[in-house]
Amino acid sequence: MIRAIRCNHTSFKTVEFRPGFNVVLADRTEESGSKDSRNGLGKSTLIEIIHFCLGSTLSPKAKGLDSRNLRGWAFSLELTLSNQVITVTRNTADQSKVVIEGDTTSWPIQPEEKEGQRVLSLTHWKAILGNLLFGLPSDNEDKKFQPKFRGLISYFIRRGRDAFSTPFEHHRKQFDWEKQVNNAFLLGLAWEDARDLQLLKDQKKLLDDIKKLKKDTDTGVAIGIFGSLGELEALKVQVESQLRERKQTLSNFRVASQYHELEANANRLTAEIHEATNNNIADKKILEFYQSSLEAENEPSPDDVTHIYESVGIELPGLVVRRLEEVEIFHRRLIENRRDFLSTEIERLRRDVSSRERLIREKTEQRASLLEVLQTHGALEEYTRLQELYLEIVSNLNEINKRIEELNKFEEGKSALKIEKERLLQRARRDYQERRVQAEKARDLFNTNSRFLYGAPGRLIINVGDNGFQFNVEISRDGSEGIDNMKIFCYDLMLAQLWSERDPSPRILIHDSTIFDGVDERQVRFALELADRESRKCGFQYICTLNSDRVPYSEFAKDFNFDSFVRLRLTDESDESGLLGILF
Repeated sequence: MIRAIRCNHTSFKTVEFRPGFNVVLADRTEESGSKDSRNGLGKSTLIEIIHFCLGSTLSPKAKGLDSRNLRGWAFSLELTLSNQVITVTRNTADQSKVVIEGDTTSWPIQPEEKEGQRVLSLTHWKAILGNLLFGLPSDNEDKKFQPKFRGLISYFIRRGRDAFSTPFEHHRKQFDWEKQVNNAFLLGLAWEDARDLQLLKDQKKLLDDIKKLKKDTDTGVAIGIFGSLGELEALKVQVESQLRERKQTLSNFRVASQYHELEANANRLTAEIHEATNNNIADKKILEFYQSSLEAENEPSPDDVTHIYESVGIELPGLVVRRLEEVEIFHRRLIENRRDFLSTEIERLRRDVSSRERLIREKTEQRASLLEVLQTHGALEEYTRLQELYLEIVSNLNEINKRIEELNKFEEGKSALKIEKERLLQRARRDYQERRVQAEKARDLFNTNSRFLYGAPGRLIINVGDNGFQFNVEISRDGSEGIDNMKIFCYDLMLAQLWSERDPSPRILIHDSTIFDGVDERQVRFALELADRESRKCGFQYICTLNSDRVPYSEFAKDFNFDSFVRLRLTDESDESGLLGILF
């Protein structure tokens, strides 16, 4: 129960609340102009300050508390916790620190002394509030899919327009599990069933994630694909075949210690063989020419010259004949010298060709020996690479075997999850039947509240379906914005009524003026009178913010003095007349 809200800035309008019905009213003064508005005076900011002191994180929609103009503002909330009055203070400049004043001896976690102040971390503060207001274990904040203080309190203090979409959500992006767990807890149902169903959904998601595709780019073998067990088995056979081939290659592989030197010698011998072969081809052509030239060389006969002259009737004198004999001798000597040269060259060329042929044979034998080694042996780095490829395939095979095992587990897991889900649903339905009294109590309160507003009972619908708890509310003539907001009002009031009978309990319900948007004046009147009656009767505190033009003064019962419940009046007379007392 909230007693007061204060601030370290004197411009702030301190407000004190009482048990039962309380109103924060935004009023329009006679002096204000036609363009002045009651929006922005601080009604929603007040609710945001309450949330801030109760451990919320400032958001961009926090009505300005995260503004630079408010940096260093410290807001204090005086409230009753565990039958003790305490004051909690948070500063916008250091939001991680919560300063506590008052008796905390009964708290599960004690503040620490720091610089003359008793301080809690934000996490510990929320754990304490969850324990003292809702009976949550003090370590609940760290557990998955459990009801948490910030989620639960947001149904009793709805924050911003987004909180007024449906009775079962305090913002539009809530997870389904959170809606189920929170509402089941608040209604006194077995929220653990909703938690366990969500844990089961997480297990199913984990199994589905196992099926993601992964590809080995080095071998081109797709692994990790879960089309079927048969596809994986076929892939396993393929990879095992590759593994056998690699293993056989490694078994037959011989490493030459001087592989690259042998390879260089083989290349050198090949070049020398090519050079000798080319030289032999050239020499053989010359040898063939020399041999044909030698065979064509004939000695000239002087009788042939005489015969030529006689045939033309010319008689050669004796001197001429003698000279021809001398020429014949010279020419014969010339021919003999040429034959000697050709014979010598032919012999030399034959020797050179024969020598090269021997050289070619020797080098060819040497090269053949080297090539035989190179063909049956390999370089060390080649062997190392073959080993790496072999190990990669071994790794792929291990991965495939692992995936096959996982797939078997996946298939078994899917079947087990189906069985477990059905078992949980059966347990949830059984638990719901066992707690039907709590559900009937909630239904009865909701029906009574809606009947008070509209003269006809509404319906709170609770089912246990395939996905867990399902909640809905119905009120006759529903469909308009006003009716939808009154569904939320009736549901929230029902929660406050239920929890007023429990200990511990928040014993508080706060509504922003948003909840009355579009609501008929008569229903506004009935809602406010009902909140007053039930808060006094059940012993909880009801706080609402309103614009003065939405107060149905003419509709109220004669004994309902609305103005007596106004704890703070904000006006649009000036910037100083708003909650914070400044324009920001």
